[in-house]
Amino acid sequence: MEVGVIVVVAVVVLLAFVILFRSVALIPQAEAAVIERLGRYTKTVSGQLTLLVPFVDRIRARVDLREQVVSFPPQPVITEDNLTLSIDTVVYFQVTVPQSAVYEINDYIIGVEQLATTTLRNVVGGMTLEETLTSRDSINAQLRGVLDEATGRWGLRVARVELKSIMPPPSIQESMEKQMKADREKRAMILTAEGQRESSIKTAEGNKQSQILAAEGAKQAAILAAEADRQSRILRAQGDRAAQYLNAQGEAKSIEKVFAAIKASRPTPELLAYQYLQKLPEMAAGEGNSVWVVPSDFGSALQGFARSFANQGDDGVFRYEPPQDTATTTSGDDSEVDDWFDLAPDPKVAQAVAEAEAVARTPVAPEMESRPAKPGIGAASDVPAVGGGSDSSDSAAPTA
Repeated sequence: MEVGVIVVVAVVVLLAFVILFRSVALIPQAEAAVIERLGRYTKTVSGQLTLLVPFVDRIRARVDLREQVVSFPPQPVITEDNLTLSIDTVVYFQVTVPQSAVYEINDYIIGVEQLATTTLRNVVGGMTLEETLTSRDSINAQLRGVLDEATGRWGLRVARVELKSIMPPPSIQESMEKQMKADREKRAMILTAEGQRESSIKTAEGNKQSQILAAEGAKQAAILAAEADRQSRILRAQGDRAAQYLNAQGEAKSIEKVFAAIKASRPTPELLAYQYLQKLPEMAAGEGNSVWVVPSDFGSALQGFARSFANQGDDGVFRYEPPQDTATTTSGDDSEVDDWFDLAPDPKVAQAVAEAEAVARTPVAPEMESRPAKPGIGAASDVPAVGGGSDSSDSAAPTA
């Protein structure tokens, strides 16, 4: 009797535990539970403790509400140029309406995979291999648009679609590798040729600049040498002119002093005849004088000369007497030639030399060959005049 009571109590406790277990359901956050009552949809709960009617209510499915990432295996796709590609696709989607994901489609993951495959073949089928390899963003956008529109009634939202890899056939891969290798070699050869061209240009530019600088230096040196030679000749000519003037002035002074002394001594014709006879041997001593003739009427000629220029005294001797109002000595006017003997340096000459030296020290710019020559350099008419007093002194050349 006691054993039967224990069994009944145990059965009741077990039934109560089962009823309690079936009447309480804990749904975690980010997960939704679709609840049916007697086989019909009742409600969708998420993130809470839910009470169920035992043996009447049941959880049809638990749906993950987080964004899911599904990678589909490679799918063979034929391009427009009849090449078969293996493309891996990755789809990012999220369940927004759990009851639609449960009742509208049997397996929404398989549905998304098949829809992505067919859409991918449709999109890539209208592209060539090169367009497919370079238009991933366009393909991803088209796939996402089609999948999001088609899976909307399934309660899904497609966030992104990415092409994980595009694998062409091995023969195409080999051809592409050869093409890439040829392109790299071509670029390397182009870069090498470009470097050699730049190096040649820089070398030629340096040689050109060096030659320009050398030519400019030679030009400046020639200008300075010509200017120095010109100044030297001008100064030498001025010195020779002053020396000749001094010689002529000295001779004139000497002759003037001699004549003044002669006039002051009042010579007689006998003294002149004596001086004349003393000069005859010197006159005959010339190399070209082989025959010398003394005129016979020399005495009468000398007497006529004395009568013309002298006065006869009480003793009958002719003597030269200078006029009383005539000065015995004369002095030349040296005011016009005072600057001939000025030893101070000419400021115009110094300025011209300084300007030439400044131009010679000026560095030549790279564009010197395209610029015109500086005014005042290299033209004979632009060289500054030197020896400012030479023209006026030349016009006042002395006459003996």
